[in-house]
Amino acid sequence: MTVLSFDEEGVDVVYQGTEFRLEKELVEEATEKSFPDVTDHEVLQIIEEDPSLSGEPRRIGDIVT
Repeated sequence: MTVLSFDEEGVDVVYQGTEFRLEKELVEEATEKSFPDVTDHEVLQIIEEDPSLSGEPRRIGDIVT
């Protein structure tokens, strides 16, 4: 299971027991979108090869406000 924690500067990730941070600029570069417009599903797709996506995608801009 992958755990994501969003803030205005990036995403804290726990993936397979490893904790790391994806900075805002890295997420924007990977998705070619503005950070607030990126969805949680898109972040999961950066981290995992074939993520199990459930529920509706949520924009980071909606999560951190």
